[in-house]
Amino acid sequence: MNKDELYMKLALEEAKKAYLENEVPVGAVIVYHDKVLARSHNLRQMTNDITNHAELIAIREASQKINDWRLDDTTMYVTLFPCPMCAGAIVASRIKRLVVGTPTTDLKTQDLVLKILEGNNTSPKVNVDLGILESDCREILSMFFKKQRYKES
Repeated sequence: MNKDELYMKLALEEAKKAYLENEVPVGAVIVYHDKVLARSHNLRQMTNDITNHAELIAIREASQKINDWRLDDTTMYVTLFPCPMCAGAIVASRIKRLVVGTPTTDLKTQDLVLKILEGNNTSPKVNVDLGILESDCREILSMFFKKQRYKES
């Protein structure tokens, strides 16, 4: 198992926590030189806070841990392709690399997020790697939404 798979497995552990808490099962991990700075999962439902996405919680935790908002030379592992809000925070916090488990089904949003992650004159580009443990990441999301549909019927 390579390092990307190892850290994505940690993100999947976080996604499983979210699943058990009836949150959309997304997990995130931030790593700096092979050291885990932060682990998190979605907490929007539990906290009634739309900004409590796994990625944003991980950024807050990592920033507090190193006492700096700049997360230079870090890598974020996230089980699902981030939304535009999270992409903006990833760029602003200067995360160097983003490793994504499974893409989103909304290709327009994915294209927008990729443009955000490309950076501009005032922000650096985030290097993106897609499809690490994709089937595992997709499976937990699929199970969650099947469970949600079953509850609604």
